[in-house]
Amino acid sequence: MSVPVYLFTGFLDAGKTTFIQETLEDPGFNTGEKTLVLLCEEGEKEFEPEKFPNNNVRFMTVEDQSQLTEGFLRSCRKQYPMDCVMIEYNGMWPLTALYDAMPKDWQIYQIIAIADSTTFPSYLNNMRQLTVDKLQDPEMVIFNRCTDSTDKALLHRAVRMVNRRAQMAFERTDGSVDDDVIIDELPFDLNAPIIDIADEDYGVWYLDAMDNPRKYKGKTIRFKAYVCQTDRVPKGCFVPGRFGMTCCAADISFCGVICADKNAASYPHRSWVNVTAKVDVKKHAIYRGEGPWLTAIEVVPAGPPADELVYFLR
Repeated sequence: MSVPVYLFTGFLDAGKTTFIQETLEDPGFNTGEKTLVLLCEEGEKEFEPEKFPNNNVRFMTVEDQSQLTEGFLRSCRKQYPMDCVMIEYNGMWPLTALYDAMPKDWQIYQIIAIADSTTFPSYLNNMRQLTVDKLQDPEMVIFNRCTDSTDKALLHRAVRMVNRRAQMAFERTDGSVDDDVIIDELPFDLNAPIIDIADEDYGVWYLDAMDNPRKYKGKTIRFKAYVCQTDRVPKGCFVPGRFGMTCCAADISFCGVICADKNAASYPHRSWVNVTAKVDVKKHAIYRGEGPWLTAIEVVPAGPPADELVYFLR
C-alpha cells in the first residue's frame, strides 16, 4: 500500500510550521491516522503536539540534505510505522534531492508552498533559482502576512510564470484570507483574425497554449521562431520555437511546437522564420499528451529578435 505524502515548501520563517500545526489540530484532517512529520529545517516556532486531537503524530529531524536517501526514508517508516507522511522541507535544498530519494511506495498527494509576502520579492531577486524550484510543482501557494499595501499582482505573476495550475491565497496579518481574483490577462487579442504574438510575449503564449491547447483550436497565429529540425516529429513537420530561461543560464530549454508544412524539410536548422499557422490539437509523445499542432499557412525567413531568449520570470 502506498504512503501518502504531504509536502510543504517555502523558506525559513515563511510560516510552514504554523500551517502544519493548524492542519494537525484540525480533527477533520487528523482523524487518527499514524502520521510522521519529517522536519528538514529548524525554525523559531515549535510544534505543540498536546493540541492535536489524537496522540498519533511522531517527529523526526533531518539534519542535512545528505541524509535524504531512499534507505533513510525507508528506515523512518520501519522506526515509526505510519499511515501518512508530512514533510516540512528546507527552502535551501532543491526538491530533486527529495524526489530522487523517495521510495516508490511513497506517493505525493499534495504540495503546498508557503511564502512570506514581505520577504518573497527579496528571495525572488536574490535566490531566483531556489525560488522557482519551490513554485513549479505546488497545487497551492499561500502568501501570508499580507496587508492592503501588498503587491498581490506581483506575487500572482511570479507564480504564473512558472506554474499555470496552482491556486493562490493571500492571508492577511489578522488571519483573514483573500482569494486570488487576479485575472491572467494575455498580452495579445485572442479574437483577432490573426493572433500576433510579439517577440517578448512568446513565452506567455507558449505556457498558455501548452496548458490550454484547446483555447487556440481553430485560431490562426503569427510569431517569430527559431527552426528546429528533428526526427522526433513526423515527416513533413518541423518545430518552430524559442529558447526560454526560467531563472538562470543553466536553466535554458527549447520551447517549441509541432508544425506541419509540405516544405518543412527546406527550412534550415537553427534559422529564424516568421510563422503564420492554423492551430489544431493533437496527441504526440513530444507533448506527453495533447498539445498545439500547427499547420503552416506561411513560413518566411526572418532576422533574429532583439533578444533571442524568452524569459519566463523577470
